[in-house]
Amino acid sequence: MTRVYLGLGSNIQREQHLGMALDELATLLTDLQCSPVFESEAVGIRSAPFFNLVVAGDTELDPATLSQRLKAIETRSGRYAPDRQGLPLDIDILLHGDLSGEFDGLTLPRAEILRNAFVLWPLALLAGERQHPDNGRSFDELWQEMRDQTTQVLRPVSFSWKGMALTPAALLGIKLA
Repeated sequence: MTRVYLGLGSNIQREQHLGMALDELATLLTDLQCSPVFESEAVGIRSAPFFNLVVAGDTELDPATLSQRLKAIETRSGRYAPDRQGLPLDIDILLHGDLSGEFDGLTLPRAEILRNAFVLWPLALLAGERQHPDNGRSFDELWQEMRDQTTQVLRPVSFSWKGMALTPAALLGIKLA
């Protein structure tokens, strides 16, 4: 089994699409863990704000097969519908064990980890002591460095899945900007 970390985002019917994704990921991965959920301004596109989180789980699937399964989940959300408005669901493989390099068109670890606060903050909360496969620095350390430099707007939001509050009350009300 390999520990994987996935970044999830949605900017339309956010609760519905992320809940559906978590339901499906719970059948695909074992020992599923979720970060708190954050609302962020869109980066690189003009759109409504996103809800983002990172999930971790164990899988026996190689990166290419996992990517195909994730694309099927995205398809069921309506992501690839010709008339879609916004981005119903985006699921990216951030880390697949300690793999580093190109794997069937996937670059691991995903570069967005080091570029986007909406990826790094939830990843640091979920796996802070884990080290980035390329630079050997912990995600906590990388987040502390980014937090002081980022201009991205990001705030924790209340979100429940299967009756569990994913975002601790202690985080609510904090805003990064």
